[in-house]
Amino acid sequence: MLNVLMLGVGQCGNRILDAVNRQAFGGSRLAKYYSKQRFPSRVETIAINTAINDLKELKFTAAKDRLHVPNLHGVGANRNKGKQGFWENQEMILEEIEKRGDFDLIFVMTSVSGGTGSSFSPLMIHELKKRYKNATIVPIAVLPFREEGTIYLQNAAFCLREMIEVEADGMILVDNQYLKRFSGDIASAYDRINTMVAQRLLFLIEALDSEMLSVTDLGDFKTVMSGGLRMGTLGYYQADKKSPSVRAAIKNSLREVGLLYPANVDAGEAGRAMIVIQGSREYLDVDEITKEIESLTDTIGHVFKGIVIKKGEPRVLSVLSLERAPGLVELYEKAKWAIQEERERKDRARSELYEAFEQINDLEEIY
Repeated sequence: MLNVLMLGVGQCGNRILDAVNRQAFGGSRLAKYYSKQRFPSRVETIAINTAINDLKELKFTAAKDRLHVPNLHGVGANRNKGKQGFWENQEMILEEIEKRGDFDLIFVMTSVSGGTGSSFSPLMIHELKKRYKNATIVPIAVLPFREEGTIYLQNAAFCLREMIEVEADGMILVDNQYLKRFSGDIASAYDRINTMVAQRLLFLIEALDSEMLSVTDLGDFKTVMSGGLRMGTLGYYQADKKSPSVRAAIKNSLREVGLLYPANVDAGEAGRAMIVIQGSREYLDVDEITKEIESLTDTIGHVFKGIVIKKGEPRVLSVLSLERAPGLVELYEKAKWAIQEERERKDRARSELYEAFEQINDLEEIY
């Protein structure tokens, strides 16, 4: 049995964690008080935040699994303030984690653009790596809507770089800008995106801890995530009774419409993959699946496959590592512009103010 820790850090991470708990406990607000989570692994969840009101908004996460970092009321998207808050409270935070026991797999779910999540997460991953030397630690990094403002863009750029520098065991990217097209307004987009991320993560945990006709395990997952840029994403597709083709389901899980971050697999942007197919036995022709997986190796360097017999039409989870990420290059270009724009605004404001001060240079106060 796998021992899994899921940390939601900051508002975005908290809401993804709440979506995980909603699905794991069956969708009832009361279920968390009397039900067991519906997957075979031992899973511990903790929502961590500096803003207590964000923690109070959670509907499906038990009170014992909410950790408010004291003496802070949010950090106002200021990563320097957030880092200071983490250093001052790191022992309290890590003690809360360590009392939950040992873990094989740790997910750190966060927005890279806000305040608490983007400042806490790289530091937390660094500390977790020292204390859980045998655990696989993977951040779930949510990229911002590009219209959210200059501060969020620069936060995203620096947080992503720091996450790479602390050498997590790969990183799963979720792009709000890309996924927003599924919902008209931003509020609906957030809810849908959180649900999509939770669905894929729960499928992944179940797949890593299930009896399989063809086996994929935590070692395979780690090998995939360590490939290419050490960044990847998750894809998903659920077939229906009208079109239960397992080969089509595999292909659709790898198309951009099924991915949490846009990657053109046909253009060689994926480096390694793990494909997990689940469904009733009558849909799962092993020879057919094997041929489809083998065909993917023309564009993806190496593909692990897992087959799980479970009642229902085929559904497929794809885990990809990326060889190229043009969208991130574009994000850094925008972040550079955002930083320059902020600096120029401050310089203009100071210049105007100093010119105003000069008007009283030769004068004295008169009362």
